[in-house]
Amino acid sequence: MSARHDLLRQWLARVLGRNDFTLEPASADASFRRYWRARYPGHSLVLMDAPPAQEDCGRFVDLARRLRAIGLHTPEIYAEDRAHGFLALSDLGDRLYLAELDAQSADRLYADALAALAVIQARGPRDGLPVYDAPFLLRELEICREWFLGRHLGLALSAGEQAGWDRACETLVAAALEQPRVCVHRDYHSRNLMITEAPSPGILDFQDAVVGPVTYDLVSLLRDCYIEWPAARVTGWALGYLDGAVASGLLPALDPDQFMRWFDLMGAQRHLKACGIFARLHHRDGKPGYLNDIPRTLGYVREVAARYPELADLDRLLTGRVVPAL
Repeated sequence: MSARHDLLRQWLARVLGRNDFTLEPASADASFRRYWRARYPGHSLVLMDAPPAQEDCGRFVDLARRLRAIGLHTPEIYAEDRAHGFLALSDLGDRLYLAELDAQSADRLYADALAALAVIQARGPRDGLPVYDAPFLLRELEICREWFLGRHLGLALSAGEQAGWDRACETLVAAALEQPRVCVHRDYHSRNLMITEAPSPGILDFQDAVVGPVTYDLVSLLRDCYIEWPAARVTGWALGYLDGAVASGLLPALDPDQFMRWFDLMGAQRHLKACGIFARLHHRDGKPGYLNDIPRTLGYVREVAARYPELADLDRLLTGRVVPAL
């Protein structure tokens, strides 16, 4: 085992006042964080190992507590050593949404997830969170251009293609900035939601929360990079959420077509970014497994780009250059 793993064990022994525990990997993560499940007689905890040079576990602690305070099921923080990047957390189990979602369970599980999302958007923290502004959104799109188009596919855009890419990015950013702003989890999907005792779902990976567009988490959940649903079902869930948000006063009365345009274009921004991140995880971080999720994720973008005339430049790029290079 590594010296860092030994340090983690020593810290946990001090926290528990015992050393009769076992450690086993608890989950994989796309970041530098690692998770371990500690078991000892009658109990279990989850340990986060977040190297301080790459991760800020303080944001996780702060947001976990702020989200729990409004009734959401985030891990309870039992002990922390921010200097070394160690946290001891309550164990939310191992029943990931992704493993248990199917055609029969989806309505029930998404009802729970959408109810929790409404709480995040209506009452979630905003003070101290970064704002999802135009430079932020454009930096994310640049991840796609650099890592997916450039590094992974080896595509050098012509001057005309670059101009078209820039126009598409401007369209996506403008649509995001038109929307009401709320607390945004930013990774609200089936790999970060757990089936738990009430209140379910358990919510993970919220440390990158921002203040941003109202459709961001909704499209992250319903057009998930890791599981796909028929378009009509997704539209039904999205418009059902809109109806509830308007009825509760979370949102003003909105034209459903306008809301779905926001939803579609927000999804295109997020999914382009995700393709870039998946490529970066492979080429920079040695994690090739996420490449398997690119076809599904890119498929969402292609479907949206083909339907919106303002994304014709992007549609031509994807159809003419990207798909043949995959």
